[in-house]
Amino acid sequence: MLRVFTGVLLIHHGYEKLANIDNFADAFVRPLGLPFPITLSYIAAFSEVGGSWLLITGLLTRFGALAILGTMSVAIYHAISTSGFNIYLLELLGLYFASVAAILAVGPGRLSVDELIVRRFAPDTRSQASRLEAAFAANNESVNGAKADVVADGVS
Repeated sequence: MLRVFTGVLLIHHGYEKLANIDNFADAFVRPLGLPFPITLSYIAAFSEVGGSWLLITGLLTRFGALAILGTMSVAIYHAISTSGFNIYLLELLGLYFASVAAILAVGPGRLSVDELIVRRFAPDTRSQASRLEAAFAANNESVNGAKADVVADGVS
């Protein structure tokens, strides 16, 4: 739920930047003295829009969270450098930062495209467990002097 709500609530910020990129560059990027303000403004907007869509769908979730985390870091730096520790400016940025940091740390969750991909391409864990048990049993038999029909990789 955190992943979807964060993406849905954040996506409009990116679309607002894209609607008037020059205004965003003048208000937020140029005061920081960063080079190429228009290019960086597009990067910020696309990281919010693209990252939000990645969070919503659960596809490449950690990549999307990392993109948003970078943008939120710069936004927090901008807020502190221009207005000091103004809680009204920092609270929303801090919530977005904490949300994507948690998503980055925990992962996408079970209801995501990432999880479906992992389930599809992951090896069958039951057969792997059976092979390990057979190898362990064979090892115990060989230690006790019995002849082992199963080798270490579980294949007889």
